[in-house]
Amino acid sequence: MAPGMAERRTHTYIRNGTTSLFAALDVATGAVREKCYKRCRAKEFLDVLKELDRNLPEGPEIHLVMDNYATHKTPKVKAWLARRPHWHVHFTPTSASWLNQIERWFAELTQKQIQRGVHKTVAQLEADIMDFIEAYNENPKPYKWVKSADEILISFKRFCLKTMNRTSIPGDQIQSTHRRLGYAMSKYEDLYQLEK
Repeated sequence: MAPGMAERRTHTYIRNGTTSLFAALDVATGAVREKCYKRCRAKEFLDVLKELDRNLPEGPEIHLVMDNYATHKTPKVKAWLARRPHWHVHFTPTSASWLNQIERWFAELTQKQIQRGVHKTVAQLEADIMDFIEAYNENPKPYKWVKSADEILISFKRFCLKTMNRTSIPGDQIQSTHRRLGYAMSKYEDLYQLEK
């Protein structure tokens, strides 16, 4: 690796298996609860929800923020959640999972533990993940937005406009894309205003 050059995988990179990590981030404390599975299906997701329900204290409202993954929306999951009125589900908009703070935590796990690790078996990978989580939970810190929603929206709009200007889109399509971008921005602004 050289300064300014992106890190790459070597041609000898071999994937020795995968695991499905389900993790829940307590946004108030920063603590993470987790479980690894061989598969990523509604059955495993329900198992995680049931374990969370057993281990969380009685009474408080639980706000579950998730992406639009199909596993989160199966009839069994919906029925289980419907029987628990203190569980409130919020889905991030499509292609906006970055709004969910657990995604930032997954990035931290990847950068600090998995990315340069050598895992010859799935068991080694899972052990490294659990070691990281155990160390992380010894002194968890909640994530905080360092920019206001307005600053994020302005930056997002600037990025989109810059990206669109780099493409070779014919004039009519550019105007159509600008209209769609304006519509998307107004939708995000509406969400922000509802949250105020």
